[in-house]
Amino acid sequence: MKIKTILVSQPAPTDEKSPYHELARKYNLKIDFRPFIKVEAVPGQDFRQERINILEHSAIVLTSRNAVDHFFRMCKELRLTVPESMKYFCVSESVAYYVQKYIVYRKRKVFIGKSTFADLVDVIKKHKDEKYLVPCSDIQKAEIPELLDKVGVKYTNAVFYRTVASDMSDIKELKYDMLVFFSPGGIESLRKNFPKFDQNGIFIAAFGPTTAKAVVDNGLRLDLQAPLPEAPSMTGAMELFIKREAKKK
Repeated sequence: MKIKTILVSQPAPTDEKSPYHELARKYNLKIDFRPFIKVEAVPGQDFRQERINILEHSAIVLTSRNAVDHFFRMCKELRLTVPESMKYFCVSESVAYYVQKYIVYRKRKVFIGKSTFADLVDVIKKHKDEKYLVPCSDIQKAEIPELLDKVGVKYTNAVFYRTVASDMSDIKELKYDMLVFFSPGGIESLRKNFPKFDQNGIFIAAFGPTTAKAVVDNGLRLDLQAPLPEAPSMTGAMELFIKREAKKK
């Protein structure tokens, strides 16, 4: 088998039943985890300069746990009291559940998409009279403003946090058979931390079209792009790839 060691550019899963652990056991792999990017807060002082009035909005669009954390952090920094009437539009049930860390769930109006942002927009377009605030990072998926523009709602994109490269100076060389990436920021971090990186026989896997494009745009060889029609998850796509490579002589 050609693939024995894999580096996944995300934090290690805490669940022992994680598909990554199952994959490692099934194919006798060594899978390491290391986040290539980290999130930094935009200070309240910097946010004030954008002249965005949070309380002018009647609804908040939450696309991730980071968005939830940094929205409420910013409100605390700016000493704002979020009114009981504020509505929350969450991209998934897990994000909606996470909001309960900050609000009394039953007293607020929470709307939930199935899993994708397109699903959430189907919910948003039923509430066109709201004025939406979208807390985001400096690297936002292009589909978010595109879909909101398409349905014609009033919204404000607001950068509450930034995505930056992690410090990986403790790793001298990437001695792995495969590297797995989930965002363009991960590829930028690879270039920043390992400017002399030579791909050679290292396989690169990317999740999603924007990450795949970043691989190619940085002059690297894209070996696996997930999801696949027959494998919607990264681990599923990796398993198919590993089995295919094992058959090669």
